[in-house]
Amino acid sequence: MSKQPINPDLIQLSDADNVTVTLRDFFRGELIESLNFCELPADVPRGHKIALRAIGKGENLIRYGQIIGSATCEISAGEHVHTHNCGMDDHVRDYAYTQGCIPLKPANEQRTFLGYHRADGRVGTRNYVGIVTSVNCSGSVAQFIAKAAEKSDWFAKLENVDGIVPITHAGGCGMASDDEGYRTLFRTITGYAKHPNFAAILLIGLGCEVLQIPDLIGKERLREDGLFKYMTIQAAGGTRKSVEDGVETVRALALEADKCKRAPAPVSEIVVGMQCGGSDGMSGISANPSLGVASDLLVRHGGTSILSETSEIYGAEHLLTRRAENKEIGEALIERIHWWEDYTSRNDGQINNNVSPGNQRGGLTTILEKSLGAVAKSGAAPLSGVYKYGEPLDRKGFVFMDSPGYDPCSVTGQIASGANLICFTTGRGSVSGYQPTPCIKVSSNDDLFARLCEDIDLNCGDVISQGVTLQEKGRELFEMFIRVASGEQTKSEAQGFGGVEFVPWMIGAVV
Repeated sequence: MSKQPINPDLIQLSDADNVTVTLRDFFRGELIESLNFCELPADVPRGHKIALRAIGKGENLIRYGQIIGSATCEISAGEHVHTHNCGMDDHVRDYAYTQGCIPLKPANEQRTFLGYHRADGRVGTRNYVGIVTSVNCSGSVAQFIAKAAEKSDWFAKLENVDGIVPITHAGGCGMASDDEGYRTLFRTITGYAKHPNFAAILLIGLGCEVLQIPDLIGKERLREDGLFKYMTIQAAGGTRKSVEDGVETVRALALEADKCKRAPAPVSEIVVGMQCGGSDGMSGISANPSLGVASDLLVRHGGTSILSETSEIYGAEHLLTRRAENKEIGEALIERIHWWEDYTSRNDGQINNNVSPGNQRGGLTTILEKSLGAVAKSGAAPLSGVYKYGEPLDRKGFVFMDSPGYDPCSVTGQIASGANLICFTTGRGSVSGYQPTPCIKVSSNDDLFARLCEDIDLNCGDVISQGVTLQEKGRELFEMFIRVASGEQTKSEAQGFGGVEFVPWMIGAVV
């Protein structure tokens, strides 16, 4: 990633590459001096690829010094390399477990942020009261309670509560009571109920659903602080009575939550879920590696960063297994890859066919190319753990959590695992937010930031256009982590996002 443009408009990312990336739109007939005055045979949009030399049919195409596909026909020097002449063949990946695991040097300074200290030892970056539902059938009542509570006089007097958040979803019933789908949803719901960004929780169900309230509560208290109540609509006596009882319960919880105030906490208590969505050909050059630098800074300060979207690291997993702290961690990642290969196969899908039309218009051609850019978010830190979707984290450092590539679903799992901050890079644009966890949006190019400046918190396009270094931009993003964790509003928060982005991963048959 330290390579310089071969002219102001093209960038070759590795000496081994046989393609270069365009930093502006190129047009048919243009002469490229750096390619021996080769004349372009066709238009090539910004963020797309041009062949650096003649490439034979079947020859591997190389970007980032890694294979991104193979030529499906003869490709001339200067020719546009994209879906029309690039395919993806099977190729052997050497996992080389632990061989590239180099511990990061701990930070010399001790940094703090202002957070909400919880009874279980974790620290929240926000102070919400949550109304978590066990089943879709209780979703509307949860929303009725939240709306009524936020219109009340007592809510207006609260000083330290950020809001009342109803967590509603489409599942909880019509499913098996002891299979992978049930366990995944169970982890997700309990993860939210225990989340440090919630000062208090009301858990509400219908009463007859598969995902039963007593099972969610378990034999022990769900929360150490005791700020947890539960109810079912059937036992309460219907909608009106449930809303009345629910508002009164939320009032009592909110008054206790209002006693919580921000206090200094070590940066090691920040847990960042890293996401990319609506990626383009610039994402792997600017925004993603900048986030990788910020991730490394966080890890050096003792914090935690979570990489996810298993279907979007496919083909680049060998870069992560090399950084595994031990072979067992690397093998756990590959076990998840094999699970996905089986999962997509039995559902008539293909894990190697996960490049959206928007990704393609932005210049990404194959899942290998997309994955290599996505993995750049992880920086260089050792891989210290691999977790299932929504599984609670039990260690710090850089970790991986299994999830689909669907952004709201993946973020939901990261928050359930404990992320108290989300950082989301995009090259095409994204508008979303994820209560109770603030989301920092980062753009990969100047044009996107200019168009969506009301939605994007930080622009990394200046890495390309102004020569800002990745180290400088990563440090800037790390400092934003601390400010947002301390209470600075993100743009998605200011616009009120978060009401529909709770999307648990639904696995299995609906029955």
